[in-house]
Amino acid sequence: MLINHEREKLIQAISYFAKNTRFCGKVKLFKLLYFLDFEHYKVTGRSVTGLTYSAWQMGPVPTALYDELDSPEPDFAGAISISEIATRNKKPMLTFKPTGEFSAELFTKRELRLLEKLATEYRETQSDDMIEATHLENMPWDKVYNQQKAKRSEIPYEYALLVNEKEEMLKIIHEREAMFEALS
Repeated sequence: MLINHEREKLIQAISYFAKNTRFCGKVKLFKLLYFLDFEHYKVTGRSVTGLTYSAWQMGPVPTALYDELDSPEPDFAGAISISEIATRNKKPMLTFKPTGEFSAELFTKRELRLLEKLATEYRETQSDDMIEATHLENMPWDKVYNQQKAKRSEIPYEYALLVNEKEEMLKIIHEREAMFEALS
C-alpha cells in the first residue's frame, strides 16, 4: 500500500478520536471522520484524510476503510489496535486503541482545531445519537441516499457547500488542482 500524507493523517485522526472520545466504535469513528472531512472541505475545498464516503443506510461510510478493517494494512495495524467488545444489545462492537503517541505535526492548525472540536462535542456521545446528525435533511448524505435514491453511491464533497458558496469554492479548488498539476 502506498503511504502518503493523507494516509498518515487518517491513521493519526483515528488515533486522536480513539483516545479523546468514549464509545469509539466503528460507526462513531466513521461519523467523526466524515464530519472532519466534510467540515474541512466546506472551509478549504479539500478533505483531511482523502477518504471517499458512500451513502449507506446508517449514514456515510468510508468504504475503503470499512473494507480494510477486516485485514488492516501494516501501517494501520502498527498504530491502532482493533478489538471487539460486547455491547448491551449483545452485538459485538469494534473498538480502536492507539498504540503510540498522536503526531500533531502532520496537521495544520485548522485541522487540529477541528479534531479537537469534534472530539469535545462528541466525547460522550454514542453512535446511535450521532446517526441523526449525519441524516439531516438537505445535508450530503440525505441528498444522495434520500433525494437521489442512490443508495451506496459516493457522496460528493461538493454537497457540503452551500449553494451561494459552491461556485466560488469550486473555482478555488480547480485553480489549486491546476497549480499542483503544473508543478508535477
